[in-house]
Amino acid sequence: MAAAAATFSIASVAYSGTQGSKAKSFGVRFNSGNSLKSFSGLKAESSVRCESETSFFGKESTAALRASFAPRAEKQAQNFENRLQPRASTFKVAVLGAAGGIGQPLALLIKMSPLVSALHLYDVANVKGVATDLSHCNTPSEVLEFTGPSELSNCLKGVDVVVIPAGVPRKPGMTRDDLFNINANIVKTLVEAVADNCPDAFIHIISNPVNSTVPIAAEILKQKGVYNPKKLFGVTTLDVVRANTFVAQKKNLRLIDVDVPVVGGHAGITILPLLSKTRPAANFTGQEIEELTVRIQNAGTEVVEAKAGEGSATLSMAYAAARFVESSLRALDGDTDVYECSFVQSELTELPFFASRIKLGKNGVEAVISSDVQGLTEYEAKALEALKPELKSSIEKGVAFAQKQAAPASV
Repeated sequence: MAAAAATFSIASVAYSGTQGSKAKSFGVRFNSGNSLKSFSGLKAESSVRCESETSFFGKESTAALRASFAPRAEKQAQNFENRLQPRASTFKVAVLGAAGGIGQPLALLIKMSPLVSALHLYDVANVKGVATDLSHCNTPSEVLEFTGPSELSNCLKGVDVVVIPAGVPRKPGMTRDDLFNINANIVKTLVEAVADNCPDAFIHIISNPVNSTVPIAAEILKQKGVYNPKKLFGVTTLDVVRANTFVAQKKNLRLIDVDVPVVGGHAGITILPLLSKTRPAANFTGQEIEELTVRIQNAGTEVVEAKAGEGSATLSMAYAAARFVESSLRALDGDTDVYECSFVQSELTELPFFASRIKLGKNGVEAVISSDVQGLTEYEAKALEALKPELKSSIEKGVAFAQKQAAPASV
């Protein structure tokens, strides 16, 4: 989501310098008062950082920069220099379902992040080839592969962020609800392993139907005694990405400037783009509001039909998930200006889970932004009330599944 300060980001750059043929990889972030935006497209960044073996400003340039500050600004200059010093990437990310249609491009995008030191790839089969392929990319993170249930525990040990795209994709005529029986069991098994091996990690749930799989994950974590609602996220970023894209196209706006909050859930009418709160402000006719809302809600079906039975939204989902991963890593790294929409435990409505804008911090959800659901238009207010029964049903379905699975163990 839009950051308070204008920024630009280069997620990762690889180059061959003058020091022989050895390639060096570094990530660059620059914060400016100007209206520069994200070059990477994943997320606007803040601060200057260089993850190279030496500062690309060079020792002489750094010294000159230090000398240019007045004595009264010596402390600020020292802080600035410190932020230019080389730093090691420190976060480990695990992708569970890495050999799938979403998992592969998602793993590639995560591999590009300078904030990732190790990328753990897990799947029940075919993950070795994916890991080998990605390991040839000259970005700093180490790629490790883990195949099958016997290796799942090792995959998760010491991990900071777990991303779960595992599951079956939608096919023509299949609703997200049709996916429930298969994907619910997959999510249950994987989250149990997360609870046992990295209970403090950020958990990103992509597996559909998110409106049910996130409550399933929450119940499993509760049963294991490690539930932290601030660290469990349903990834709804794709709804925001789509809303931004479609609004920019409709209104001929610069896409990089557009920010549309999307609330509710992550399926059909539970997806509610708040077009009245679009930034920059835009005027919509009643017909445009209805058409855009319906298109955003049904965008997944649009992709399924366009692929004619050969898959669902994998590339756009991978992009959106990578954006959320990058935001989580920035928050873990100390960035205090990170906002995204996500399906989380919430008190914004009477529903126990709800998608809205949140502020991310080192400990997960720092705040749920309530202003987005205040001052809604009549159309949005009616749509919000209309989505609640369906979202409530999906949440209850997930909770009931998890509790039923736990029942035999409690006998």
